[in-house]
Amino acid sequence: MPNMNPEKCPMPSQEPSVRKRNFDEVATGYTYEMAIEEAKRCLNCKTKPCQSKCPVAIDIPKFIEKLANEDIKGAYEVISESSALPAVCGRVCPQESQCESACVRGIKGESVAIGRLERFVADYCREHFEEEIQKPKLSGHRVAIVGAGPSGLTAAGDLAKLGYSVTVFEALHTPGGVLVYGIPEFRLPKAIVKEEITKLEKMGVKIETNMVIGKIITVDELFEDGFEAVYIASGAGLPRFMNIPGEALCGVYSANEYLTRVNLMKAYLPDSKTPIKKSSRVAVVGGGNVAMDAARSAMRLGADEVYIVYRRGMEELPARKEEIEHAMEEGIVFKTLTNPVEILGDEKGCVRGIKCVQMELGEPDDSGRRRPVVKEGSEFEIELDTVIMSIGTSPNPLIRQTTPGLETNRHGCIVTNGDDGLTSREGVYAGGDAVTGAATVILAMGAGKSAAKAIDEYIKSKK
Repeated sequence: MPNMNPEKCPMPSQEPSVRKRNFDEVATGYTYEMAIEEAKRCLNCKTKPCQSKCPVAIDIPKFIEKLANEDIKGAYEVISESSALPAVCGRVCPQESQCESACVRGIKGESVAIGRLERFVADYCREHFEEEIQKPKLSGHRVAIVGAGPSGLTAAGDLAKLGYSVTVFEALHTPGGVLVYGIPEFRLPKAIVKEEITKLEKMGVKIETNMVIGKIITVDELFEDGFEAVYIASGAGLPRFMNIPGEALCGVYSANEYLTRVNLMKAYLPDSKTPIKKSSRVAVVGGGNVAMDAARSAMRLGADEVYIVYRRGMEELPARKEEIEHAMEEGIVFKTLTNPVEILGDEKGCVRGIKCVQMELGEPDDSGRRRPVVKEGSEFEIELDTVIMSIGTSPNPLIRQTTPGLETNRHGCIVTNGDDGLTSREGVYAGGDAVTGAATVILAMGAGKSAAKAIDEYIKSKK
């Protein structure tokens, strides 16, 4: 019998007063009984509207049906046919704006908790079954992938399944991209990322770290070394700043630097050798998921007061609703319709505050959002010792500067045909944030799947 409860089964989680001072995962996950009961809320629609909104096209009704029938291993196998990182996606994908937004149950109540069920299936199978990794028979063809983030890893997995010899070149000392340097431990435990990557290596994917493409070796040299195609999935790791006075003061971070120190370099551990300011009053400028991650990390590092400073209103915040709610529960103060105009320093060259102006929303801009305009005579100051800039990122220019004939746009993003990631260079494909600018993990994974399919077709056409 279907479960016709109009509401999702709530996700168990740590109490805000406890979790705000630790880096343990906030959401603790469904129990077995919760997952089965929630799975029974799915109506198993024949038209599968949820699947059409999934960037990697997971057969969602099929995996949930198997879960409802307590065939958890079968549910995992269905997910794994489309997704190389199910435990990751179940935690960080914006399901509310993708698969769950199309769920029929959402018309007269809440949608099925698809993301929570995906997480449960992945976690349960990791804890209770030893997955047999099949190493495909090699076809003799070689593909190089630049970047070991979600897009590059997805493409690597799909190509390895097709028998390609795949080498992933990663600039950092640890593979995972934004999954390891950007998303905090309390949202995505790094042991899970490591295990997902280990599965790819068991399939035969080779990962070379500390390899800066464009510096150590160029894309053209990869072809000279015998690779038949290259997929550029180098992300968008170059931080943007506001270009206001005071951004060079001690105590000003980009969100990228701050989160990399916290996540990849473990600055929150007592024995960490990674320097990071032990702040008491912090402002994070920006309103996206990265801003929420930086603000919540600062709180966990011991800050007494943490502010989100955002030039539009609460309704316009681009971060996930869940992340905003969690931040508010943890005591983060939202100063919306507020824009910094100067970072103020003391006699030692350190941050002592920010000067802001109040904003009001005017006419819509090209994106359809109402443009913020300054309220005259509204300047005020906030006393601080740390400012974290989280206003977006763009692709590092190194690859485009060292790859002749590679077309990019005015934002520095690689231009592709939009369908399969083919760039202006034959045999060179690109996807993820390197093409779109900063976006979501699942969209990057979708680009990796599309590119892997196109690369397979391209190499086969040359035989």
